[in-house]
Amino acid sequence: MPEEMARENTVCAIVLAAGMSSRMGKVKQLLRLDGTLLLDIALDHLRASEVDEIVVVLGFEAETIRREARLAGTRVVLNEAYRDGMATSLAAGLAAAGPQVDAALIVLADQPFVQPSTINRLIAQYCERKPQIAVPVFNGFRGNPVLLDRSVFPELLQLSGDIGCRAIFGSHAQNILKVPVDDAGVLVDVDTMEDFERAQHAPAAGDGAAVLLETADLEGRDVGGPQLVIVGWEPVAGALAQIANLLHYDVTVVDAFLDPRRAPGVGRVLHALDFSHLPMTAETVVVIASRGRFDEEAIEQALATDAGYLALVAGKKRVREILARLEAKGTPKTALERLHAPAGLEIGAESDEEIALSIMAEVVSWKRRPPRNV
Repeated sequence: MPEEMARENTVCAIVLAAGMSSRMGKVKQLLRLDGTLLLDIALDHLRASEVDEIVVVLGFEAETIRREARLAGTRVVLNEAYRDGMATSLAAGLAAAGPQVDAALIVLADQPFVQPSTINRLIAQYCERKPQIAVPVFNGFRGNPVLLDRSVFPELLQLSGDIGCRAIFGSHAQNILKVPVDDAGVLVDVDTMEDFERAQHAPAAGDGAAVLLETADLEGRDVGGPQLVIVGWEPVAGALAQIANLLHYDVTVVDAFLDPRRAPGVGRVLHALDFSHLPMTAETVVVIASRGRFDEEAIEQALATDAGYLALVAGKKRVREILARLEAKGTPKTALERLHAPAGLEIGAESDEEIALSIMAEVVSWKRRPPRNV
């Protein structure tokens, strides 16, 4: 680990490996992929990352795991209360973290495909932005491991039963950093023999996202906050992202050349116009602000999704031209009625910031609309 990062922010990885594997029917920490224990794979990835120390929490079959797993260089903690659920293992691991620890990376022993580069990205984003909670997000789905700032440790120590750190997410919605990663392994855990059999046929860790996703249980992993997708990165888009942040939107920008480091308030950047990578729902807001570069293509793709609000930033003349071309290409008028164009409420907006404000005002009005059957 770089010396400066180690001096400023100490990150301890806590590996939860105490469970009884009740859904598996076998001690899953001791199952082997290509001859290597699942637990050892997870530990090897941590050793190759920039974590400062590794704490392994054992419980069920602890002595067998001690004999068979490669635990050298880790601190092993025995959770005698493992039968009472995951919260007890979380508490045992946090209690073992020394006073010098600034943050804890909560690692599940049954996630063999999470890459060291993903762990390093979480650490880097934590060090740079200092959130209370940092979670990896792949294609819009929240995964593990989760990085927790020391400020939330007291809440975690109060948890009980078979629940994990997700239990405190609701009370820290404004301090959760969703970190986009190119690693489908954050979504894949091995809970059942069926999962394990699929995992054995998956490609090497970090490759073949589509194959890995066949193993992933995506239920409940969608990103929690409302979603705003902005197509294009013109000045209006920048102002729109900042206002959306104030309203607690998760912002994604679709732009071929945008450097994420130059996009404040943006959680994720897609460099290809492909909405299949995004989890579109009836609550998703899509604003197209590409100034003619790919307006029509973006509208066509958005109309094929479940996005609830779709708007185009353009003058009235250009709106008429685009609608005419789309109709000529066979897009039904009923579909085009979903498009708010020009985008925004009519408030006499002139500057980029005023236009962005008018768009978000229209979004708020749309969200507050009464149900159709009322």
